[in-house]
Amino acid sequence: MKLRFSLALAAVVAAGAMTESSAQDKGFDPTAAASKFISTLKVGAKDWPMWGGTNSRNNTPDGKGIVTKWDVESGENIKWKANLGSQTYGNPVVANGKVYVGTNNGAGYIKRYPSSVDLGCLLCFDEKTGEFLWQHSSPKLPTGRVHDWPLQGICCSPAVDGNRVWYVTSRGEVVCCDAEGFRDGENDGPFKTEPNEDKYEADIIWRYDMMAALGVSQHNMCSCSVTFAGDVLFVHTANGVDESHINIPAPEAASFIAMDRNTGKVLWSDKSPGINILHGQWSSPTYGVFNGQEQVMFAGGDTWLYCFDPKGDGKGNAKLLWKFDCNPKESKWILGGRGTRNELIATPVIYDGMVYISVGQDPEHGEGIGHMWCIDPNKRGDVSPTLVKDKNGKPVEHRRLQAAEEGDKVELNPNSAAVWRYSKSDRDGNGKIDFEETMHRTIGTVAIKNNLVFCADYSGLFHCVDAKEIDKTQKNEDGTFPPKAYWTYDMFAASWGSPLIVEDKVYMGDEDGDIVIFELSKKQKQIAEVNMGNAVYSTPVVANDTLFIANKSVLFAIGKKE
Repeated sequence: MKLRFSLALAAVVAAGAMTESSAQDKGFDPTAAASKFISTLKVGAKDWPMWGGTNSRNNTPDGKGIVTKWDVESGENIKWKANLGSQTYGNPVVANGKVYVGTNNGAGYIKRYPSSVDLGCLLCFDEKTGEFLWQHSSPKLPTGRVHDWPLQGICCSPAVDGNRVWYVTSRGEVVCCDAEGFRDGENDGPFKTEPNEDKYEADIIWRYDMMAALGVSQHNMCSCSVTFAGDVLFVHTANGVDESHINIPAPEAASFIAMDRNTGKVLWSDKSPGINILHGQWSSPTYGVFNGQEQVMFAGGDTWLYCFDPKGDGKGNAKLLWKFDCNPKESKWILGGRGTRNELIATPVIYDGMVYISVGQDPEHGEGIGHMWCIDPNKRGDVSPTLVKDKNGKPVEHRRLQAAEEGDKVELNPNSAAVWRYSKSDRDGNGKIDFEETMHRTIGTVAIKNNLVFCADYSGLFHCVDAKEIDKTQKNEDGTFPPKAYWTYDMFAASWGSPLIVEDKVYMGDEDGDIVIFELSKKQKQIAEVNMGNAVYSTPVVANDTLFIANKSVLFAIGKKE
């Protein structure tokens, strides 16, 4: 296919947005911003009460004296450990003396559900001792793996405020639980029909079945780590393809919803990805305020990042502010990961007034080229880097498998919000792009501090680039520039998780079970590498000066013992 880039808009590049952002305070401290947000909740000052800690989703907690040396076999600097299921993908959340982790039923904590019974499980432990407190159990859906993949369990994280815990089950339900379970001897409502009120069982406050109520057909699993702003809860429904990986059973079903977190009532919904969903929808929403405008962002299954007014339109519908196509228009979706078109599985991150997100695919699809974006959220409408027009110069509606086909023209968008795009960078200036100079597919979310962006890709590379400074010696075909790229470290193992930045250190896990630790620096300075004894598919977190890491089957609380 031959695509013709229009030169009429050659002067329109994303550098304008970069000029504005460069004027911002370089001393922006995301850790202080996180602490300020957490202080508005009914949780501890140094808790980490949701995925990413806050609704900005930047994993940069406040921590002091976080260790860089421990041993899971000898117990050195291991405060406690607790058994999880046989496969664990949920990231730990810590709030009000409790630790929550999503997993499967491999540990068999509940008598009525021995470990031989496959379930999705949200486990709750005592933060100080690791004692098991209670479990919310989600029996497998009868429709099988098309909706509820065997042994995958709960792949998301809850959000906690006060004595309430909100999360999405493997059955496609949004559930609000009492943080005390039935250990307080009370069945809080209005939901009162729990099958068991044993002290190790979850006490459900309300439950909303997205498949039954909205007609959603989730693909393989539902994996949204919810967030909220005030009393409004934001949720991805996970609507996707069927077992053929071609058909979309419910294109009219909602992909994104806003709910009253107290009652479970749906306030508004949106189905924008519709017939253009490529595979599944496994990302999580992000919330921020920019120039006085509240915004909630959802990564769609069509690989567009959608941003809405959290209040909706007042009639039960979404109010779109902007949308951004994260795939190059000429990229093509081919089943099994053989194409160049990708999905959005990572969570958008807000840092100092900008939005950052990377593309990827289901890890089973293998490796491939990827892209990391920095986006200015202050523009409106279609803010993609490029637009597609037909041979007559008329705009072309978005197409699912390939946006720009033969004969179409791809033009630079004068309304582009792209600040930079990182796909490759000739760091050594030799005129060649080496493997280590390429961004690959990722399902990991970025972490950012001191204007340094960290992200691991599924090819095992851990990247460090500048959040604001662009490299004008190189230019992408869509008119954007790449960011200044500092270093890449080859972990020699795939990475499914995301970085942790705490104090002046960066922690990153991989499929081999290694946690590699670096100085928070533009220069690559490795501090240590520690093996966790099993694969690490989740993300390290810090709360109350303790490091929490879940490997495939065990949760560890790591720090100096009292």
